Amino acid sequence: MNATPPRALKIVGRPCDDANTQRTSPLYLSPVSAGFPSAAEDYIDSQINLHELLVRNPAATFFLRASGDSMLGVGIHDGDLLVVDRSLDASHNRVVIAALDGELLVKKLYRKDGRVFLKSANTDYPDFDITEREHVHIWGVVSHVIHRL
Repeated sequence: MNATPPRALKIVGRPCDDANTQRTSPLYLSPVSAGFPSAAEDYIDSQINLHELLVRNPAATFFLRASGDSMLGVGIHDGDLLVVDRSLDASHNRVVIAALDGELLVKKLYRKDGRVFLKSANTDYPDFDITEREHVHIWGVVSHVIHRL
């Protein structure tokens, strides 16, 4: 068990309707191979707007910066940008943002035998049984994770 408490998530912002959200980048027709190399064609299929791709419901979406390594098992690393949608259903096995006793956490929402847990995706961290906790609030569901390589 890791004795140090997880660091709090940092709220980065919300999508807005200014000129920055209208920027597009080229989307190439040929997919990129993650296995054996293939002859790539340099044909642009269309333009892609990452805001349109990542944000389904702008009024219900916000961004957080992840801190710590408790969710490595689901591909969330320290410093990753999380896209959180409050309009999505926080159902079993979804990755959620939860306020637990005033601290924001990113965890998997897990239901079993009538109990509800916030589960880490790293065995070094504990899970939290929130079935009878009074001060728990689900802020939203993580819909996308963006991280640097």
